[in-house]
Amino acid sequence: MIVDGSHEVRQGDAPPCRQPDAPSRRRKESSPTLAAMPLPELIALLITGLVAGVLGGLLGIGGSVIMIPVLTLFLDRTYHLAQATAMIVNIFVAVPAVIRHHRASAVRWDVTWRLLPFGIAAIVLGVLLSNRLESEQLELFFGFFLIYVIFMNVRRLLHGRRSSEDHAQPAVWWRSGVVGSITGFAAGLLGIGGGIITVPLLQRIALLPLRQCIATSSALMCLTAVVGASLKNATLPATSDGAHTTVDAMLLSSGLIPCAIIGSFVGAHLTHALPIFWVRIVFIVLLVIACLRFLGLLSFS
Repeated sequence: MIVDGSHEVRQGDAPPCRQPDAPSRRRKESSPTLAAMPLPELIALLITGLVAGVLGGLLGIGGSVIMIPVLTLFLDRTYHLAQATAMIVNIFVAVPAVIRHHRASAVRWDVTWRLLPFGIAAIVLGVLLSNRLESEQLELFFGFFLIYVIFMNVRRLLHGRRSSEDHAQPAVWWRSGVVGSITGFAAGLLGIGGGIITVPLLQRIALLPLRQCIATSSALMCLTAVVGASLKNATLPATSDGAHTTVDAMLLSSGLIPCAIIGSFVGAHLTHALPIFWVRIVFIVLLVIACLRFLGLLSFS
């Protein structure tokens, strides 16, 4: 018998196994304050907020398709933390955009109030599921869905079919229920503002003109994002990471929000200043980028 420290090892027995060290986390931990954040990261946050705000105000989206890739792939944060951060910023992007759209009489409030109950219920379910499941399959499905939306918009652009741009359609409950449920669930699951889905669905299902789709999408996001962001951040420590809190998300969002608000006002102004042709062009470009990202064909690394 050989005595080794506090362990007794009999001859012929295997030596005691040392427990392997826990793997180190690849993702960076958040800085305690913005002042402690490295200058390149802080500059990246400010630029990201500005770009996300302009796209949010211009196209009725929350800018998550910009913020989440930057936070995860460039700033090396976990997806759950990036999602929680983006959902906070979406609120501040949507509010100034809605103000601008409302002044231009572009928001269909009758449609918005019909979308709202379905959107809130669905975004709660989406957030709860996002805390438990991987989202690769849904992202792949969403990428193929965007291919269809891109095709329909390109065809309308090339053939100049403008009838749906000139005639507003009445609000219908079942159409609003379908649009609100799909967009709310996707927004909660992926952390997106939902506008990137709401706008094409409002076009195809609710049969609204594009400008009304963008404005109404911003109004819906302004209301549902509060619920989604609150729930996601409240449950952030219970996600699969388990390493972040609401404070971490609030820190990152505080660097994104100021420029996002400025960009949102600029983007909302451009929506009503640009011809509908160019609004559709920008819309298609954004959809192509998002589609390639969801299908795994575009990397930001």
